[in-house]
Amino acid sequence: MKNIYICLIALIALNSCSDDFTDLAPISNRNEADFYTTENDFVSAINASYAGLQDDGVYGRAYWTMFEMRGDNTDQGADGTGLARQFTEINAFTEDALNEQVTAAWTGSYSVIANCNVILSRIEGIEMTEAVKTRIIGEALFLRSLMYYHLAVAYGNIPLQLEPFTTGEELTQVDASTVYTQLIIDLTTAEANLSSSYGASDLGRATKGAAATLLAKVLLTTNQNSEAVTVLRRIQASYGYSLVDDYADLWGASNEHNEESIFEVEYLGGGIGQGSAFTNDFSPSAFLQTGSGYGRNRPTSEMETSYVDGDARFSSSMGATYINATGETIDANYVRKYESDPPTEYDSDINFIVFRYADVLLMLAEALGETDESYSLINQVRDRAGLSPISATTPGTFSEKLLEERQLELAFENHRWPDLKRFGVAAEKVSEAEPIIAASSVRDLFFIPQREMDINTNFVQNSN
Repeated sequence: MKNIYICLIALIALNSCSDDFTDLAPISNRNEADFYTTENDFVSAINASYAGLQDDGVYGRAYWTMFEMRGDNTDQGADGTGLARQFTEINAFTEDALNEQVTAAWTGSYSVIANCNVILSRIEGIEMTEAVKTRIIGEALFLRSLMYYHLAVAYGNIPLQLEPFTTGEELTQVDASTVYTQLIIDLTTAEANLSSSYGASDLGRATKGAAATLLAKVLLTTNQNSEAVTVLRRIQASYGYSLVDDYADLWGASNEHNEESIFEVEYLGGGIGQGSAFTNDFSPSAFLQTGSGYGRNRPTSEMETSYVDGDARFSSSMGATYINATGETIDANYVRKYESDPPTEYDSDINFIVFRYADVLLMLAEALGETDESYSLINQVRDRAGLSPISATTPGTFSEKLLEERQLELAFENHRWPDLKRFGVAAEKVSEAEPIIAASSVRDLFFIPQREMDINTNFVQNSN
């Protein structure tokens, strides 16, 4: 699908804003009646929605800030100036409703939702190939649901907008449980509409497996474990995923869309505005062609010591030392999963893996509870990492052992904050990893951005 992205630059540039509610305005400042009329128009529109996932307010930056740095996996490090101030505040739970990353996540997520709402509202009356129409509806429902899942986890009380926003419309907040109920409906339809796989020209589109994986995650979040088991067993049996043999083979542009990958955000370097920033954001400054590695999203000391000797995941996930430009060895933790050597700053080919099969196995263990099968599922993941099996006799509760396995397997993939909340241990784990943060200061929800509070005077702000 990377070749499709090249064609999106002009279309993305057409995005416009509503004066009343920027984030829910439809895409395009062209005459909509002229644009949403053909099959090609809708293919272009759904492709633009995928491209919206690249935005700094979505996977490009805000999501890893809010779902990794917020938890116990990473921090910003000593630098708290300039752009880093935003990250430091989020890490320390001192951000306010004006924080740029918190605002960007709201804006970027609702921009994708707005695009999908326009597609879903316009497509039924259009004459087009039925299979393409069915697929696009499924894609739009999946992408909209993916955004709403992150918004519900982050903010809790949000507008659930399912139709295009119209000027003068009053928006109201709903609680996260209402959002999740809608997502279960939408993702069930999306899974039915989508294909299990695609040819090379459409590689990267949402599949049945992607919709089902997100559906299972929502079901676990709402404590519908038996329903989640049904969905996860369907992924196991019907959609053709498996673990890659070597954990290191999950990472890098040459390993994208492997047999374990379920959904990725596509990035394409080459100076066309579609490259990813992860390499520059996460790497130390020493070894990049651009010379601009900022060491952000730095793994905590607690994260480093969570790995035991012999865990093959450590060297692929993070580094603890690096060689600087003058040949000195520097002790510093940094994320390695998104390493590359882009010729220009913020223009890497590296995709972001949103869902992969190891997560499915661990979610199935979670949904089943403590059983022999659950330990077998966990041990499939551990065996790949070169670790010995665990069982009911291994010290710790089942939840503790499973959560630790999820941390090590899925580190720096934006799962940690939702996991900590779902397992009910956010305050405990954050304060353990970073003692300077008191457990009493750990909030479940981010503040609603101040600009939205100002525009929508009926909104209720999340509490301290």
